[in-house]
Amino acid sequence: MTGGVAILQSHNLGLSGISMSKNSRLKKVLIIAYCWGTRIPGLAKYLPEFGWQPIILTAPVSEKSDLQCRVIETGYYDILGSLKKLLRVNPAEDIRREVKKRLGVTSKKTAVDFFLTLCGALINYPDSERGWNPFAVNVGSKLLQKENIDAIISSSSPVTSHLIAKELKIKYKIPWIADLRDLWSQNHNYHYGRLRKFLDRRLELKTLSVADALVTVSPPLAEQLRTLHKREIVYTITNGFDPAEVNTPPANLRAKFTIIYTGTIFTGKQDPSKLFAALRDLISEGTMDPNDVKVIFYGDKEEWLAREVEEYGLSSIVELHGRVPQQIAIKKQRESQILLLLNWEDQEQKGLYSLKVFEYLAAQRPILVVGGWSSHEVVDETNAGVHCSTVEDVKDILRELYSEYKSKGEIGYRGNIEKINKYSYREMARKFVEVLDYISQERKNV
Repeated sequence: MTGGVAILQSHNLGLSGISMSKNSRLKKVLIIAYCWGTRIPGLAKYLPEFGWQPIILTAPVSEKSDLQCRVIETGYYDILGSLKKLLRVNPAEDIRREVKKRLGVTSKKTAVDFFLTLCGALINYPDSERGWNPFAVNVGSKLLQKENIDAIISSSSPVTSHLIAKELKIKYKIPWIADLRDLWSQNHNYHYGRLRKFLDRRLELKTLSVADALVTVSPPLAEQLRTLHKREIVYTITNGFDPAEVNTPPANLRAKFTIIYTGTIFTGKQDPSKLFAALRDLISEGTMDPNDVKVIFYGDKEEWLAREVEEYGLSSIVELHGRVPQQIAIKKQRESQILLLLNWEDQEQKGLYSLKVFEYLAAQRPILVVGGWSSHEVVDETNAGVHCSTVEDVKDILRELYSEYKSKGEIGYRGNIEKINKYSYREMARKFVEVLDYISQERKNV
Protein backbone atom coordinates (compact mmCIF):
# COMPACT_ATOMS: atom_id res chain seq x y z
CA MET A 1 0.00 0.00 0.00
CA THR A 2 1.23 3.50 -0.83
CA GLY A 3 0.95 5.31 2.49
CA GLY A 4 1.91 8.68 3.91
CA VAL A 5 5.42 7.52 4.83
CA ALA A 6 6.28 6.41 1.31
CA ILE A 7 4.95 9.58 -0.23
CA LEU A 8 6.80 11.79 2.21
CA GLN A 9 10.08 9.94 1.85
CA SER A 10 9.87 10.06 -1.93
CA HIS A 11 10.10 13.83 -1.69
CA ASN A 12 13.11 13.88 0.61
CA LEU A 13 11.26 14.88 3.74
CA GLY A 14 12.38 12.00 5.94
CA LEU A 15 13.43 12.64 9.53
CA SER A 16 16.10 10.61 11.22
CA GLY A 17 14.93 11.88 14.60
CA ILE A 18 14.74 15.26 16.28
CA SER A 19 16.86 16.18 19.26
CA MET A 20 15.75 19.27 21.18
CA SER A 21 18.28 20.99 23.40
CA LYS A 22 17.12 22.73 26.57
CA ASN A 23 17.68 26.11 24.94
CA SER A 24 15.86 25.29 21.70
CA ARG A 25 12.61 27.12 21.05
CA LEU A 26 9.65 24.97 20.18
CA LYS A 27 8.24 26.24 16.90
CA LYS A 28 4.58 27.19 17.14
CA VAL A 29 1.81 25.93 14.88
CA LEU A 30 -1.72 27.33 14.95
CA ILE A 31 -4.24 24.52 14.39
CA ILE A 32 -7.60 25.80 13.12
CA ALA A 33 -10.21 23.10 13.73
CA TYR A 34 -13.90 23.43 14.49
CA CYS A 35 -14.58 19.73 15.10
CA TRP A 36 -11.68 18.03 16.83
CA GLY A 37 -12.61 14.43 16.09
CA THR A 38 -9.83 12.03 17.07
CA ARG A 39 -7.14 13.40 14.77
CA ILE A 40 -6.56 16.84 16.26
CA PRO A 41 -6.13 15.85 19.94
CA GLY A 42 -3.74 13.08 18.90
CA LEU A 43 -1.78 15.47 16.70
CA ALA A 44 -1.60 18.14 19.42
CA LYS A 45 -0.51 15.61 22.04
CA TYR A 46 2.55 14.37 20.15
CA LEU A 47 3.71 17.40 18.14
CA PRO A 48 5.93 18.71 20.99
CA GLU A 49 8.00 15.49 20.83
CA PHE A 50 9.12 16.67 17.40
CA GLY A 51 9.80 20.32 18.16
CA TRP A 52 6.41 21.95 17.49
CA GLN A 53 4.11 23.55 20.06
CA PRO A 54 0.41 23.42 19.04
CA ILE A 55 -2.12 26.18 19.70
CA ILE A 56 -5.70 25.18 18.83
CA LEU A 57 -8.09 27.82 17.54
CA THR A 58 -11.67 26.57 17.76
CA ALA A 59 -15.30 27.51 18.29
CA PRO A 60 -16.82 27.20 21.79
CA VAL A 61 -16.11 23.68 23.07
CA SER A 62 -18.97 21.84 24.77
CA GLU A 63 -16.78 19.14 26.30
CA LYS A 64 -13.49 20.11 27.91
CA SER A 65 -10.44 18.10 26.93
CA ASP A 66 -7.44 17.04 28.95
CA LEU A 67 -5.10 18.33 26.24
CA GLN A 68 -1.89 19.80 27.63
CA CYS A 69 -1.78 22.66 25.13
CA ARG A 70 -3.38 26.07 24.60
CA VAL A 71 -6.94 25.96 23.32
CA ILE A 72 -8.36 29.33 22.25
CA GLU A 73 -12.14 29.43 21.94
CA THR A 74 -13.66 32.18 19.81
CA GLY A 75 -17.15 33.56 19.47
CA TYR A 76 -19.58 31.89 17.10
CA TYR A 77 -22.83 32.82 15.36
CA ASP A 78 -25.01 29.72 15.09
CA ILE A 79 -26.89 30.18 11.81
CA LEU A 80 -28.87 26.94 12.06
CA GLY A 81 -29.59 27.59 15.73
CA SER A 82 -31.05 30.99 14.89
CA LEU A 83 -33.17 29.44 12.15
CA LYS A 84 -34.46 26.80 14.58
CA LYS A 85 -35.45 29.55 17.02
CA LEU A 86 -37.27 31.39 14.25
CA LEU A 87 -39.15 28.22 13.30
CA ARG A 88 -39.57 27.23 16.97
CA VAL A 89 -37.78 23.93 16.45
CA ASN A 90 -36.17 22.09 19.37
CA PRO A 91 -32.38 22.84 19.13
CA ALA A 92 -31.61 19.14 19.60
CA GLU A 93 -33.84 18.06 16.68
CA ASP A 94 -33.02 17.80 12.98
CA ILE A 95 -34.61 20.81 11.29
CA ARG A 96 -35.45 18.93 8.08
CA ARG A 97 -37.20 16.13 9.98
CA GLU A 98 -39.16 18.62 12.12
CA VAL A 99 -40.35 20.67 9.14
CA LYS A 100 -41.52 17.51 7.32
CA LYS A 101 -43.29 16.34 10.47
CA ARG A 102 -45.19 19.65 10.78
CA LEU A 103 -46.25 19.43 7.13
CA GLY A 104 -47.32 15.81 7.58
CA VAL A 105 -44.82 14.53 4.99
CA THR A 106 -43.75 10.91 5.54
CA SER A 107 -42.32 9.88 2.15
CA LYS A 108 -38.55 9.88 1.62
CA LYS A 109 -38.45 11.93 -1.60
CA THR A 110 -41.00 14.68 -2.16
CA ALA A 111 -41.16 18.25 -3.44
CA VAL A 112 -40.71 19.31 0.19
CA ASP A 113 -37.39 17.45 0.32
CA PHE A 114 -36.27 19.18 -2.86
CA PHE A 115 -37.21 22.57 -1.42
CA LEU A 116 -35.46 21.86 1.90
CA THR A 117 -32.31 20.71 0.10
CA LEU A 118 -32.34 23.88 -1.98
CA CYS A 119 -32.76 26.03 1.12
CA GLY A 120 -29.95 24.13 2.84
CA ALA A 121 -27.67 24.67 -0.16
CA LEU A 122 -28.22 28.43 0.09
CA ILE A 123 -28.16 28.83 3.88
CA ASN A 124 -25.22 26.48 4.46
CA TYR A 125 -22.85 27.87 1.84
CA PRO A 126 -20.02 26.99 2.11
CA ASP A 127 -21.13 25.09 5.25
CA SER A 128 -23.35 25.47 8.31
CA GLU A 129 -20.40 26.70 10.43
CA ARG A 130 -19.71 29.82 8.35
CA GLY A 131 -20.86 31.91 11.32
CA TRP A 132 -17.56 30.99 12.98
CA ASN A 133 -15.43 32.62 10.26
CA PRO A 134 -15.31 36.32 11.29
CA PHE A 135 -14.71 35.48 14.97
CA ALA A 136 -11.86 33.09 14.19
CA VAL A 137 -10.21 35.46 11.71
CA ASN A 138 -10.34 38.28 14.27
CA VAL A 139 -8.88 36.21 17.12
CA GLY A 140 -6.34 34.54 14.82
CA SER A 141 -5.16 37.92 13.53
CA LYS A 142 -4.59 39.25 17.05
CA LEU A 143 -2.67 36.10 17.96
CA LEU A 144 -0.43 36.30 14.88
CA GLN A 145 0.30 39.96 15.60
CA LYS A 146 1.31 39.24 19.20
CA GLU A 147 3.19 35.95 18.89
CA ASN A 148 5.76 34.32 16.69
CA ILE A 149 3.68 31.65 14.97
CA ASP A 150 5.67 29.58 12.48
CA ALA A 151 2.89 27.78 10.56
CA ILE A 152 -0.83 27.07 10.30
CA ILE A 153 -2.71 23.78 9.96
CA SER A 154 -6.41 23.98 9.09
CA SER A 155 -8.42 20.79 9.32
CA SER A 156 -11.81 20.04 7.79
CA SER A 157 -14.62 19.37 7.89
CA PRO A 158 -16.03 22.01 8.15
CA VAL A 159 -14.39 23.74 5.20
CA THR A 160 -14.80 27.10 6.95
CA SER A 161 -11.52 26.27 8.73
CA HIS A 162 -9.71 26.50 5.37
CA LEU A 163 -11.34 29.84 4.52
CA ILE A 164 -10.13 31.20 7.86
CA ALA A 165 -6.62 29.86 7.24
CA LYS A 166 -6.52 31.32 3.73
CA GLU A 167 -7.32 34.82 5.01
CA LEU A 168 -4.64 34.57 7.71
CA LYS A 169 -2.14 33.08 5.26
CA ILE A 170 -2.55 35.93 2.77
CA LYS A 171 -2.45 38.65 5.41
CA TYR A 172 0.54 37.36 7.40
CA LYS A 173 2.49 35.37 4.75
CA ILE A 174 2.66 32.29 6.97
CA PRO A 175 3.17 28.67 5.79
CA TRP A 176 -0.13 26.79 5.65
CA ILE A 177 -1.10 23.10 5.54
CA ALA A 178 -4.70 22.36 4.55
CA ASP A 179 -5.66 19.01 6.11
CA LEU A 180 -8.74 17.45 4.50
CA ARG A 181 -9.91 14.64 6.78
CA ASP A 182 -12.97 14.67 4.52
CA LEU A 183 -12.84 15.90 0.95
CA TRP A 184 -14.60 19.13 -0.01
CA SER A 185 -16.48 19.16 -3.35
CA GLN A 186 -15.45 15.53 -3.88
CA ASN A 187 -16.92 14.39 -0.56
CA HIS A 188 -18.49 10.91 -0.69
CA ASN A 189 -21.53 12.21 1.25
CA TYR A 190 -22.09 15.22 -0.99
CA HIS A 191 -25.87 15.72 -1.29
CA TYR A 192 -26.39 19.10 -2.95
CA GLY A 193 -27.20 19.66 -6.63
CA ARG A 194 -24.99 20.44 -9.63
CA LEU A 195 -25.07 24.22 -9.28
CA ARG A 196 -24.03 24.10 -5.63
CA LYS A 197 -21.31 21.57 -6.48
CA PHE A 198 -20.00 23.89 -9.22
CA LEU A 199 -19.83 26.74 -6.70
CA ASP A 200 -18.16 24.52 -4.07
CA ARG A 201 -15.56 23.29 -6.53
CA ARG A 202 -14.78 26.82 -7.68
CA LEU A 203 -14.41 28.00 -4.07
CA GLU A 204 -12.28 24.96 -3.20
CA LEU A 205 -9.88 25.58 -6.10
CA LYS A 206 -9.59 29.27 -5.26
CA THR A 207 -9.08 28.68 -1.54
CA LEU A 208 -6.65 25.76 -1.55
CA SER A 209 -4.52 27.21 -4.35
CA VAL A 210 -2.99 29.43 -1.65
CA ALA A 211 -2.08 26.52 0.65
CA ASP A 212 1.57 25.45 0.79
CA ALA A 213 0.62 21.78 1.20
CA LEU A 214 -2.47 19.59 0.97
CA VAL A 215 -2.89 16.58 3.26
CA THR A 216 -5.57 13.88 3.33
CA VAL A 217 -6.08 10.51 4.99
CA SER A 218 -5.59 7.87 2.27
CA PRO A 219 -3.84 7.36 -1.09
CA PRO A 220 -7.08 7.19 -3.16
CA LEU A 221 -8.31 10.48 -1.66
CA ALA A 222 -4.88 12.04 -2.26
CA GLU A 223 -5.11 11.01 -5.91
CA GLN A 224 -8.50 12.72 -6.22
CA LEU A 225 -7.04 15.93 -4.79
CA ARG A 226 -4.00 15.73 -7.08
CA THR A 227 -6.25 15.44 -10.11
CA LEU A 228 -8.61 18.26 -9.13
CA HIS A 229 -5.95 20.71 -7.96
CA LYS A 230 -3.35 19.73 -10.55
CA ARG A 231 -0.71 19.33 -7.85
CA GLU A 232 2.14 16.90 -8.19
CA ILE A 233 2.32 16.42 -4.42
CA VAL A 234 -0.57 15.75 -2.04
CA TYR A 235 0.51 14.13 1.21
CA THR A 236 -1.15 11.06 2.69
CA ILE A 237 -1.22 11.00 6.49
CA THR A 238 -3.68 8.47 7.85
CA ASN A 239 -5.64 8.77 11.08
CA GLY A 240 -4.40 6.71 14.01
CA PHE A 241 -4.64 5.63 17.63
CA ASP A 242 -3.04 6.80 20.85
CA PRO A 243 -0.06 4.53 21.64
CA ALA A 244 -0.57 5.34 25.32
CA GLU A 245 -3.97 3.60 25.21
CA VAL A 246 -3.09 0.29 23.58
CA ASN A 247 -4.56 -2.93 25.05
CA THR A 248 -1.42 -3.84 27.02
CA PRO A 249 -1.47 -5.97 29.07
CA PRO A 250 -4.39 -7.66 27.26
CA ALA A 251 -7.82 -7.48 28.87
CA ASN A 252 -9.62 -10.67 29.88
CA LEU A 253 -11.63 -12.09 27.00
CA ARG A 254 -15.30 -13.08 27.06
CA ALA A 255 -15.89 -16.78 27.53
CA LYS A 256 -18.15 -17.13 24.49
CA PHE A 257 -17.16 -16.93 20.82
CA THR A 258 -18.00 -13.22 20.80
CA ILE A 259 -18.10 -10.89 17.79
CA ILE A 260 -18.50 -7.20 18.66
CA TYR A 261 -19.24 -4.15 16.52
CA THR A 262 -19.10 -0.64 17.97
CA GLY A 263 -20.48 2.49 16.35
CA THR A 264 -22.90 3.56 13.64
CA ILE A 265 -23.92 1.38 10.70
CA PHE A 266 -24.62 3.60 7.69
CA THR A 267 -27.73 2.31 5.95
CA GLY A 268 -27.09 1.44 2.30
CA LYS A 269 -23.36 1.95 2.69
CA GLN A 270 -22.46 -0.89 5.10
CA ASP A 271 -24.03 -4.34 5.06
CA PRO A 272 -23.93 -6.94 7.88
CA SER A 273 -26.04 -9.48 5.92
CA LYS A 274 -23.01 -11.49 4.77
CA LEU A 275 -22.10 -12.15 8.39
CA PHE A 276 -25.68 -13.07 9.26
CA ALA A 277 -25.95 -15.45 6.31
CA ALA A 278 -22.66 -17.14 7.22
CA LEU A 279 -23.67 -17.59 10.87
CA ARG A 280 -27.07 -18.97 9.90
CA ASP A 281 -25.49 -21.53 7.55
CA LEU A 282 -22.78 -22.61 10.00
CA ILE A 283 -25.29 -23.09 12.81
CA SER A 284 -27.79 -24.96 10.63
CA GLU A 285 -25.11 -27.33 9.31
CA GLY A 286 -23.93 -28.06 12.87
CA THR A 287 -20.48 -26.49 12.55
CA MET A 288 -21.25 -23.95 15.26
CA ASP A 289 -23.08 -24.44 18.53
CA PRO A 290 -25.36 -21.40 19.00
CA ASN A 291 -24.86 -21.68 22.76
CA ASP A 292 -21.19 -20.78 22.20
CA VAL A 293 -21.81 -17.74 20.00
CA LYS A 294 -22.69 -14.14 20.78
CA VAL A 295 -22.76 -11.16 18.37
CA ILE A 296 -23.19 -7.73 19.94
CA PHE A 297 -23.77 -4.37 18.23
CA TYR A 298 -23.07 -1.27 20.32
CA GLY A 299 -24.70 1.60 18.44
CA ASP A 300 -28.05 3.04 17.41
CA LYS A 301 -30.85 0.46 17.62
CA GLU A 302 -31.96 0.46 13.98
CA GLU A 303 -35.30 -1.15 13.13
CA TRP A 304 -33.99 -2.49 9.83
CA LEU A 305 -31.12 -4.20 11.64
CA ALA A 306 -33.46 -5.84 14.14
CA ARG A 307 -35.66 -7.08 11.28
CA GLU A 308 -32.65 -8.50 9.46
CA VAL A 309 -31.47 -10.35 12.57
CA GLU A 310 -34.93 -11.88 12.92
CA GLU A 311 -35.14 -12.80 9.23
CA TYR A 312 -31.88 -14.76 9.48
CA GLY A 313 -33.12 -16.55 12.60
CA LEU A 314 -30.35 -15.16 14.80
CA SER A 315 -32.35 -13.41 17.53
CA SER A 316 -31.00 -15.80 20.17
CA ILE A 317 -27.34 -14.97 19.48
CA VAL A 318 -27.39 -11.35 18.20
CA GLU A 319 -27.79 -8.54 20.74
CA LEU A 320 -28.51 -4.92 19.76
CA HIS A 321 -27.25 -3.15 22.84
CA GLY A 322 -27.60 0.50 21.89
CA ARG A 323 -25.08 3.33 22.22
CA VAL A 324 -22.49 3.38 24.99
CA PRO A 325 -19.88 6.03 25.96
CA GLN A 326 -16.61 5.89 24.05
CA GLN A 327 -14.58 4.52 26.93
CA ILE A 328 -17.11 1.72 27.45
CA ALA A 329 -16.98 0.91 23.73
CA ILE A 330 -13.19 0.64 23.91
CA LYS A 331 -13.48 -1.69 26.92
CA LYS A 332 -15.94 -3.89 25.02
CA GLN A 333 -13.62 -4.03 22.01
CA ARG A 334 -10.76 -5.31 24.14
CA GLU A 335 -12.70 -8.16 25.72
CA SER A 336 -14.10 -9.46 22.42
CA GLN A 337 -12.81 -12.60 20.71
CA ILE A 338 -13.36 -10.96 17.29
CA LEU A 339 -14.01 -7.36 16.20
CA LEU A 340 -16.38 -6.77 13.28
CA LEU A 341 -15.60 -4.08 10.71
CA LEU A 342 -18.22 -3.42 8.02
CA ASN A 343 -16.56 -1.96 4.95
CA TRP A 344 -18.07 0.61 2.58
CA GLU A 345 -19.92 -1.24 -0.17
CA ASP A 346 -19.64 1.43 -2.88
CA GLN A 347 -16.50 0.90 -4.99
CA GLU A 348 -16.40 4.62 -5.76
CA GLN A 349 -15.81 5.25 -2.06
CA LYS A 350 -12.36 3.68 -1.97
CA GLY A 351 -10.02 5.44 0.40
CA LEU A 352 -12.54 5.96 3.20
CA TYR A 353 -10.59 4.51 6.09
CA SER A 354 -13.02 4.19 8.98
CA LEU A 355 -11.82 5.69 12.25
CA LYS A 356 -13.01 2.44 13.78
CA VAL A 357 -10.17 0.47 12.17
CA PHE A 358 -7.64 2.49 14.17
CA GLU A 359 -9.55 1.96 17.42
CA TYR A 360 -9.52 -1.75 16.62
CA LEU A 361 -5.76 -1.71 16.02
CA ALA A 362 -5.31 -0.31 19.52
CA ALA A 363 -7.61 -3.01 20.93
CA GLN A 364 -5.27 -5.67 19.49
CA ARG A 365 -8.02 -8.20 18.83
CA PRO A 366 -8.53 -10.03 15.50
CA ILE A 367 -10.56 -7.96 13.02
CA LEU A 368 -13.11 -9.53 10.70
CA VAL A 369 -13.64 -7.14 7.77
CA VAL A 370 -16.81 -7.94 5.84
CA GLY A 371 -17.58 -6.73 2.32
CA GLY A 372 -16.71 -3.58 0.45
CA TRP A 373 -13.55 -1.58 0.04
CA SER A 374 -10.79 0.46 1.66
CA SER A 375 -10.24 -0.19 5.38
CA HIS A 376 -9.22 -3.79 4.79
CA GLU A 377 -5.98 -2.53 3.22
CA VAL A 378 -4.80 -1.35 6.65
CA VAL A 379 -5.92 -4.64 8.23
CA ASP A 380 -4.15 -6.68 5.53
CA GLU A 381 -0.92 -4.70 5.85
CA THR A 382 -0.75 -5.08 9.62
CA ASN A 383 -1.97 -8.71 9.67
CA ALA A 384 -4.48 -7.53 12.29
CA GLY A 385 -7.31 -9.53 10.75
CA VAL A 386 -8.83 -10.78 7.53
CA HIS A 387 -11.05 -9.37 4.78
CA CYS A 388 -14.03 -11.39 3.50
CA SER A 389 -15.84 -10.17 0.39
CA THR A 390 -18.40 -12.99 0.04
CA VAL A 391 -20.60 -15.10 2.30
CA GLU A 392 -18.46 -18.16 1.53
CA ASP A 393 -15.32 -16.24 2.54
CA VAL A 394 -16.95 -15.31 5.86
CA LYS A 395 -17.99 -18.93 6.45
CA ASP A 396 -14.47 -20.22 5.75
CA ILE A 397 -12.88 -17.77 8.18
CA LEU A 398 -15.48 -18.32 10.89
CA ARG A 399 -14.96 -22.11 10.64
CA GLU A 400 -11.24 -21.59 11.14
CA LEU A 401 -11.62 -19.16 14.03
CA TYR A 402 -14.32 -21.21 15.74
CA SER A 403 -12.14 -24.31 15.52
CA GLU A 404 -9.29 -22.42 17.21
CA TYR A 405 -11.70 -21.14 19.86
CA LYS A 406 -12.97 -24.67 20.62
CA SER A 407 -9.48 -26.15 20.87
CA LYS A 408 -7.78 -23.33 22.82
CA GLY A 409 -10.64 -21.52 24.55
CA GLU A 410 -9.77 -18.23 22.83
CA ILE A 411 -8.60 -16.75 19.56
CA GLY A 412 -5.00 -15.56 19.43
CA TYR A 413 -3.88 -12.20 18.10
CA ARG A 414 -1.38 -12.21 15.22
CA GLY A 415 -1.11 -8.52 14.38
CA ASN A 416 2.32 -7.21 13.36
CA ILE A 417 3.01 -4.70 16.17
CA GLU A 418 5.80 -2.95 14.26
CA LYS A 419 3.49 -2.27 11.31
CA ILE A 420 0.57 -1.39 13.57
CA ASN A 421 2.69 1.27 15.27
CA LYS A 422 2.96 3.05 11.90
CA TYR A 423 -0.64 4.10 12.55
CA SER A 424 -0.10 5.63 15.99
CA TYR A 425 -0.76 9.29 16.76
CA ARG A 426 2.96 9.66 17.43
CA GLU A 427 3.76 8.54 13.90
CA MET A 428 0.97 10.75 12.54
CA ALA A 429 2.48 13.76 14.32
CA ARG A 430 5.94 12.91 12.97
CA LYS A 431 4.60 12.91 9.41
CA PHE A 432 2.91 16.28 9.90
CA VAL A 433 6.20 17.64 11.23
CA GLU A 434 7.98 16.48 8.09
CA VAL A 435 5.60 18.62 6.06
CA LEU A 436 5.72 21.52 8.53
CA ASP A 437 9.51 21.58 8.49
CA TYR A 438 9.58 21.33 4.70
CA ILE A 439 7.18 24.22 4.00
CA SER A 440 8.86 26.33 6.71
CA GLN A 441 12.24 25.78 5.07
CA GLU A 442 10.78 26.57 1.64
CA ARG A 443 9.55 29.89 3.02
CA LYS A 444 13.05 30.76 4.22
CA ASN A 445 14.48 29.90 0.80
CA VAL A 446 12.11 32.27 -1.03
